[in-house]
Amino acid sequence: MLSVNPKMLPRLDELEQDLIARLRRARDENWRGEIEGLELTLTFLRGKRAQATRMARSGSGQTDIGMPGSPRQQ
Repeated sequence: MLSVNPKMLPRLDELEQDLIARLRRARDENWRGEIEGLELTLTFLRGKRAQATRMARSGSGQTDIGMPGSPRQQ
C-alpha cells in the first residue's frame, strides 16, 4: 500500500474536486461503469487523505518499533 506525503494534501483536495465533477457528469450521462470506477477512486483518495492527515498530526510518517533483540540461547 502506498503512503502519501502530508505535503500532498492540497493536491489531494484538487484531485477530489476533479473526481467529484467527473462523477457528476457520469451520473448526468448515466455512464454506469464510469460511475462505479469514480466512486471507488474517491473512496481510495479519501482514505489516503485521512492517512496523510493522521501522519501530519503525528508529525511523522514513521513509527519507531525499536531494534530487534538477539535470539535467546537456551
